[in-house]
Amino acid sequence: MTKDILDALKRRLPELSKSQRALANYILEFYEKAAFMTATRLATVVGVSESTVVRFAVEMGFNGYPELQKALQEAIPGRLTAVQRMEVTHDRLADQDVVSLVLQSDMEKLRRTIESVDRRDFEAAVSVILRAKRIFVIGLRSAAALAGFLGYYLNYMFENVHLITASGTVELLERVAGIGERDAVVAISFPRYSAATQTGVSYCKDAGASVIAITDSERSPVGVEADFVLTAKSDMVSLVDSLVAPLSLINALIVALAAKREKELTKTFGSLEKIWEKYQVYGNQNEEL
Repeated sequence: MTKDILDALKRRLPELSKSQRALANYILEFYEKAAFMTATRLATVVGVSESTVVRFAVEMGFNGYPELQKALQEAIPGRLTAVQRMEVTHDRLADQDVVSLVLQSDMEKLRRTIESVDRRDFEAAVSVILRAKRIFVIGLRSAAALAGFLGYYLNYMFENVHLITASGTVELLERVAGIGERDAVVAISFPRYSAATQTGVSYCKDAGASVIAITDSERSPVGVEADFVLTAKSDMVSLVDSLVAPLSLINALIVALAAKREKELTKTFGSLEKIWEKYQVYGNQNEEL
């Protein structure tokens, strides 16, 4: 299938039947709603039969409507405005239990992430980070939280870690100026993709640095630029992006790196524990609350 189901629909419009064209036009105009409609609901809204919806999905190259719907859901996050996300969330919630809906959705993303992560790229990413002269972690806007978490633990393992959560393109480029072939970049980007992150990754790639992307798809703006892509599902369409699967993937990366630097970390944390105890960084867990 093509990169984007919406682009494919536009190209196929002239060759579709009248009923199929009506479906395609509705999806193109109201994709933020259509992506979460059942086949029955979509048929009713457009004024065609449910069998027409199913045949339309097959005509578009899918095995059935559920597969087309999944493609729509994966294609639209980067296209939706904040207002549209709120509208979709309102329609999806209706009278449902919010806790169950969100947690079950997150569990499904974790399951899909387990299946989607390329283990060869994962191992290659670990190797690249281990041998890098400098490590740059880039994550802007909502991805800044993920970048901060990864940067926090990398600082325990490596001496030359640069966390970049800059607010704009110019500041980001200033932070990576002088980057070179011996350096590694971990770029974190999820819908709605930050344009500044994409520009920064392109600059680093052109400078010869090794680029590792943590993103939702190999076709994402940073995914197409990266040497290695670690995919995590983050397609919950709402005002708040779900970071559960991306954070879990980053956890796995940290654990893999820590396992490779076990001796160094044992020494580091041995020294740190003395500092933490002396300056009471952490409360006494034996004290009664």
